[in-house]
Amino acid sequence: MSNRIVEENEAKKMDIRRTSSSSSSSDRHSEELPYVHKVGVPPKQNLLKEFTDTVKETFFADDPLRPFKDQPRWRQFVLGLQSIFPILEWGKDYNLTNLRGDLIAGFTIASLCIPQDIGYAKLANLAPEYGLYSSFVPPLIYAFMGSSRDIAIGPVAVVSLLLGTMLRKVIDPAENAVEYRRLAFTATFFAGITQATLGFFRLGFLIDFLSHAAIIGFMAGAAITIALQQLKGLLGININKFTKKTDIISVMRSVWSTVHHGWNWETIVIGLSFLAFLFLAKYIGKKNTKLFWVPAIAPLISVILSTFFVYITHAEKHGVEIVSHIRKGVNPPSLHEIYFTGGYVIKGFKIGVVAGMIALTEATAIGRTFAAMKGYQLDGNREMVALGTMNIVGSMTSCYVSTGSFSRSAVNNMAGCKTAASNIVMSCIVLLTLEVITPLFNYTPKAIISSIIISAVLSLIDIQAIILLWKIDKFDFVACMGALLGVVFVSVEIGLLIAVRKQDIMNTSRFGEKIHKSP
Repeated sequence: MSNRIVEENEAKKMDIRRTSSSSSSSDRHSEELPYVHKVGVPPKQNLLKEFTDTVKETFFADDPLRPFKDQPRWRQFVLGLQSIFPILEWGKDYNLTNLRGDLIAGFTIASLCIPQDIGYAKLANLAPEYGLYSSFVPPLIYAFMGSSRDIAIGPVAVVSLLLGTMLRKVIDPAENAVEYRRLAFTATFFAGITQATLGFFRLGFLIDFLSHAAIIGFMAGAAITIALQQLKGLLGININKFTKKTDIISVMRSVWSTVHHGWNWETIVIGLSFLAFLFLAKYIGKKNTKLFWVPAIAPLISVILSTFFVYITHAEKHGVEIVSHIRKGVNPPSLHEIYFTGGYVIKGFKIGVVAGMIALTEATAIGRTFAAMKGYQLDGNREMVALGTMNIVGSMTSCYVSTGSFSRSAVNNMAGCKTAASNIVMSCIVLLTLEVITPLFNYTPKAIISSIIISAVLSLIDIQAIILLWKIDKFDFVACMGALLGVVFVSVEIGLLIAVRKQDIMNTSRFGEKIHKSP
């Protein structure tokens, strides 16, 4: 009995030793292993809650109603007005220093916009005064509603060409100018509706379907197309002998077919001389940034000198084509000219959506660039509402699609603009031009307008950016070149379609690669 008790005690001691040795070895083993933090499984959400959170994150990430919370009614009303009209916010701190900068910038961009507007109206197949109208009313609306300090508003070359090309396929402006103009106002109205709707419903991400690479290619192709179209004015070719197509093959065939009986040497001398002067002015401005005003006022100086030259020599009697007539006075109302019923409504809607999206893309790119440079916030949705409103009002006051201009915005920035009030100064000068100065443009040669357009649009060809795309991302380079070649060799619409379609294919391809590489 005693022996059995002794054996049991010995067995218990052995078990204790084994347990202690195993625990010590496990402790040593656990010390060698890395610490792993256990994450609990997140609580399961219902489908409605998950959908609501996703929508909120997509459309209301900045929580636009946050400033209105816990505020009295009168304060909410003031904040509401300021959100619609930002001028009420920054206008409180406006001073003489800001006024000085805006006056200088406004005068400078006005000297650039007046001759450009006359030329861009020609790209849209409209009378010259409609370009000036579009630099009077829309900039005023934008100055009150826009949030960018640097954007200069008015007609731009690419949108004018796109609008003119698409409208001409529906109505020939030479045969029915009135119906063509009405369709232009209708397209402008729907362009504004498109832009304002995107901003109101916070759908700005839709413009990202046209990538930066595609925009570079589209802009470059449009610039080449616009420059080629100006050869008829630069060489003095009669418009009836020049092709209505925009592809490079048709244009060059039209140019060379008239070399012996269509070119006018007086027109060529005037056009090339002032084109060289404009390029020289640009070169001076690039070499010395303090002389930024030289390329800004060069177009207006070219118009004044060439007009005076034609007037005293009566060059119009020797085959030099002139502007002839620009209607005097402010914008006439055009609400009654917009198509709200009939077959042209759908066509105007389609053209307006395309033109509005391209105009929105250009303005957004400019606004973001200068906001990043100067370190201030730009509300993209507010910008869309402002651009849309100004085009809706513009369509009712004889304007066609307006947006931010690359060249004028750059000059506006270099001239030292402080706020959007520089657009108000520009509008006032355009108003003065419409009321007083327009008869002086009657003898302006069309070759000068062509020279101004060529010198302006060639800056849209960003060769360095295209080379950089080739080095960094071959997919983006293909999208860029597809858009460029589509515009140059087929048409503006096809180039735009290729740009969007190729970007969609590239995005799908990249997404597939990510899925394939993922474990």
